[in-house]
Amino acid sequence: MNRKTYLLSRFLQLAATFLVILTMLFFLFRLALPDPTTALVVEGLSSEEQQLVRERFGLHLPLWQQYFIYLKNSVFLGEFGTSFHYKAPVAPIVFDKFLNTMILMVVAILISYTIGPALGVLLTWKRGGKLEIGGIVTGLVFRSAPMFWTGMLAVMFFGVYLRWFPTSGMRTLPFDSSGFLDTITTLDFLHHLVLPALVVSLYYMGLPMLIMRNTMLEIMGEDFIELCRAKGLKERVVMYRHAARNALLPVVTQAAITIGLAVGGQVVVEVVFSWPGLGREMLQAVRTSDYPMAQAAFMLMAFMVLAMNFVADVLYGVLDPRVSLPREGR
Repeated sequence: MNRKTYLLSRFLQLAATFLVILTMLFFLFRLALPDPTTALVVEGLSSEEQQLVRERFGLHLPLWQQYFIYLKNSVFLGEFGTSFHYKAPVAPIVFDKFLNTMILMVVAILISYTIGPALGVLLTWKRGGKLEIGGIVTGLVFRSAPMFWTGMLAVMFFGVYLRWFPTSGMRTLPFDSSGFLDTITTLDFLHHLVLPALVVSLYYMGLPMLIMRNTMLEIMGEDFIELCRAKGLKERVVMYRHAARNALLPVVTQAAITIGLAVGGQVVVEVVFSWPGLGREMLQAVRTSDYPMAQAAFMLMAFMVLAMNFVADVLYGVLDPRVSLPREGR
């Protein structure tokens, strides 16, 4: 199987999986809320007015017809319907919340998946010492601690007691912004970003650090490591240039999954820091039975997880030449 055929096969698998997820989302929300008009129709409306409301949102159509309209609009037109809560198109709202979430999560993931693997290599290099023990304990503590607890401690200490950072929002109110770029290209935004990004990155950092350390311990027993040392290479070069590259595959897989799931954000962090992201919007959509908004948010998260897994498959062959494409008959 050549590379193009393999990539095409993987793409078709992802497309089929995405279609199954879309179908499940559609029917699960209908089963959870058999009569969604209860979220729309207020008391006092006549039966004619209630029917007009149902027709406005397309809820008067048969379920199978709603399903095909849903697939056509979401997959081919990029339209996700009208929000029951906002009484406005879902797509612009979801896109705005998506950008707010991703700017926070991408910064946090870049920090954690840059520093974490480097610390994992360092722990392997200093194996058996106090540095390794301290690093493992610290990583497990931040990974195990509830994020709402870590977030509230950060707010209380750095925001309330020391007053180094603001405790909520993306900007200091009131502010005028002409768009997303205008919002994030200010020092005030960076000031608001530091604390939530720090909390999220500390939570994520322990996982790539420990994965890298455990994989490195296996790699250090390989023959090519002994060959590198026999050539007289410095230990630092052996560790970071040769062993670390071959130990990155599990970290890349975990990073791809983390980035995909980042679309949903960290609901707890967004609530603690009042960050107007997609995670908070998903929670509100479920509470208010706004299933067009919830469907769009979950759909976006599913797409990102599948897409990042596809990217991880492609990167495998780049990071480790020993990873070959599957052969026919296997």
